[in-house]
Amino acid sequence: MKILKVQALRGPNIWSVQRKKLIQMRLDLEEMEEFPTNKIDGFRERIEAKFPTMIEHRCSEGCRGGFFSRVDRGTWMGHVIEHIALEIQTLAGMETGFGRTRETKTPGIYNVVFSYTEENVGMFAAESAVAIADALIKGTEYDVEGDIQKMREIRERVRLGPSTGSIVEEAVARDIPWIRLGTNSLVQLGYGVNQMRFQATITCKTSNIAVDIACNKEETKRMLDLASIPVANGGICVDEEDLENTIKKIGFPIVIKPLDGNHGKGASINVKNIEDAKAGLAYAKNYSRRVIVEKFITGYDFRVLIIDNKLVAAAKREPAHVVGDGKNTIQHLIEETNKDPRRGYGHENVLTQIDVDRDTTDLLEKLGYTLETVPRKEEVVYLKSTANLSTGGTSVDVTDMMHPENIFLCERISRVIGLDICGVDIMAENLTQPLKENGGCILEVNAAPGFRMHLAPSEGLPRNVAAPVIDMLYPPGKPSRIPIIAVTGTNGKTTTTRLIAHIVKNNGFRVGFTTSDGIYVQNHLMEKGDTTGPISAEYILKDPTVEFAVLETARGGILRAGLGFSRCDIGIITNIQEDHLGLSDIHTLDDLARVKSTVVKSIKKDGWAILNAEDEQCLKIANELNCNIAYFSMDENNATALRLAKEGKIVAVYENGYITIKKGEWKIRVERATHVPLTLGGKAKFMIANVLAATLASYLWGFKTEDISLSLQTFIPSAAQTPGRMNIFEFKKFKVLIDFAHNPSGYKGVEDYLSSVQATKKIGIIAGVGDRRDEDIKECATIAARMFDHIIIRQEKHLRGRTEEEIIGLIKSGIDASGRTITHEIITKETEAIKHAIDNAEDGSFITALSDVVTNAIDIVQEYLDKENEETLA
Repeated sequence: MKILKVQALRGPNIWSVQRKKLIQMRLDLEEMEEFPTNKIDGFRERIEAKFPTMIEHRCSEGCRGGFFSRVDRGTWMGHVIEHIALEIQTLAGMETGFGRTRETKTPGIYNVVFSYTEENVGMFAAESAVAIADALIKGTEYDVEGDIQKMREIRERVRLGPSTGSIVEEAVARDIPWIRLGTNSLVQLGYGVNQMRFQATITCKTSNIAVDIACNKEETKRMLDLASIPVANGGICVDEEDLENTIKKIGFPIVIKPLDGNHGKGASINVKNIEDAKAGLAYAKNYSRRVIVEKFITGYDFRVLIIDNKLVAAAKREPAHVVGDGKNTIQHLIEETNKDPRRGYGHENVLTQIDVDRDTTDLLEKLGYTLETVPRKEEVVYLKSTANLSTGGTSVDVTDMMHPENIFLCERISRVIGLDICGVDIMAENLTQPLKENGGCILEVNAAPGFRMHLAPSEGLPRNVAAPVIDMLYPPGKPSRIPIIAVTGTNGKTTTTRLIAHIVKNNGFRVGFTTSDGIYVQNHLMEKGDTTGPISAEYILKDPTVEFAVLETARGGILRAGLGFSRCDIGIITNIQEDHLGLSDIHTLDDLARVKSTVVKSIKKDGWAILNAEDEQCLKIANELNCNIAYFSMDENNATALRLAKEGKIVAVYENGYITIKKGEWKIRVERATHVPLTLGGKAKFMIANVLAATLASYLWGFKTEDISLSLQTFIPSAAQTPGRMNIFEFKKFKVLIDFAHNPSGYKGVEDYLSSVQATKKIGIIAGVGDRRDEDIKECATIAARMFDHIIIRQEKHLRGRTEEEIIGLIKSGIDASGRTITHEIITKETEAIKHAIDNAEDGSFITALSDVVTNAIDIVQEYLDKENEETLA
């Protein structure tokens, strides 16, 4: 077996609109295509012995043990690999259960699809599952546990931490979209101008000054002391002399910790003599040049969490420890404690496994113990000097036990320091009494407090501490999303996108849009190139200035990674024509329609799908949608358009020369087509179809028809506004048209327009694109032969696996198939072909360059036009 390709889908996709996180692996079974599982001796026994928990896989049988039943009857190895990939993720602590395996049109080649929780883990699981299946087939040993541990390690390296993850989960529960910014814990909630950012538990509302104060333990202590808040006595030390002077003032026992430390790193507690104090100083200085030395306060370690100046949770923390039984060593007790199912690797469970480190051995040494010591029965042996959960500590929820005065004190601390999310560390016998009565004090204030101890305490009531964070970032009435209009289809996507963006901008929104020629924010080109995929969509949604997004969404990006947004308000399918067939397992119009339908299937329930009423595939898609649907048609008397209007559907039609919206029996004439520059005086029929789609989208969004009309009149087609879309350059004696038409449907649109153009000679410059089917290249050439008097064949770009001679041969064959006798010549370089056509243009001729490299063609023609204008002025 051989893996041909593995890719991660991150948004709505052709396999599932709801399940956005999928791995798609293209797998060649090779000789295993001839050996389903029932033809492999002992396979069932081996897979069940290796993965007994697979008994829970119901598979298509719909019952416990369903997958094993399929194995008994005989199923292909792609299906087995799908289930292995899901199971090993589950065994690694990442529960996930969606999978699909489908054979492609090529025998033995399968698409194996399965869900993931962490993308990097999913990619690893794909390769691991194939290797495990291979070992099961051969009956050889395989270290599955090693792979599972590797997956855990990958997860811990790339996952969001428990605090960040809890806030994201709460946002998802409230239907707030999120984007991870980079590979760390920096996260964007919401889209565009409505976004909020946070990292761990620091938000975009967190005061930078407050963070600086909290990170400076000396300054924090000074400010709290001035505010009559109890703090531990002590001082700052940089050397042993400072240490001795501080000890003289406060006496033993003491606590030593780095001034700039966190997570308990470099801390030593309950230090009782000068030798240990000096050692603790040296240890702390590994983490910070300046070191805090404070009086050691006896009692329990409490963490109080304040969000938006209100108490939300409190927990008593206890450092990692074991309890002696009088029989077993400390090492054995640690191992037994780590067997607790609540403990896991990193942050995968409620508690973390206890690891032996320098801190552990130091603490044991102070007691005169080693890991081989057998502690007395019921003796508590502490293994860490701090109570952090990440080092194996435990927590007990005590929120409901806090005395009102202590609540007031902690909420006041958050205001004194100025933190929106604030962790207050307290040492006291309890929190049921005011600190001033039981002698407790504030140890420190944390600017990025962890949530884990409150989300899943080892004892007591779990607290949803992420909810107040979202309440603070998105109070009632504050939106998190921006409007999204997504445009897909075979032809007309870019023009429709640009026209909608123009209308939106004219209605006062700061609009961001993506097209096949670049990413734009408020008409400023931000990135050049084909930007119709999910990364480009995300670019717009991450821009904090964008108020409205209009996104051209092409086939390639959907197949490669899914959509770049979770859902849209309005989705448009301009048409579905034969193009790009034979690529990426898309062989038929039905296949292509399935890809394009991803956009409209991702429309929110009360949103609108806008479909072409004259397109058979669009009408099929309409039956699968769960949103409002509106239609457009170039023919008011089209049977489907008439029926839909009669049914009360909203339909945009081209009638009596007008762009018109029909609503039941009513007609709303928006503008005469000849007044819309984009239609080239009403002659470019396919442009009128684009105008209908854009007008309908604008109307359904809620823009006034008079505002839409004004925008239609002011959208001027040009190389700057609509590059490569019917750009006409008028020379003194001839004209040049540049268009991006690259498939039969696009060529027919140009043919229809040229039929209304008067010219002494019509010259066409055409090429073939290597990744199209033979019949598509031939058909384009046949159409070209119908509309031109002379053809220049050029072939420079996009050979995509073919030879230049092969493509030119197909073009010649297509020209011959037209039945017309026309002249043609071959000039392979596009730049030379355009220059040749212009240099030899006759009076009254009309040159059409159907270019796949629009920018180059426009630059050349503009250069000639500028030169002619200069000569005229001279």
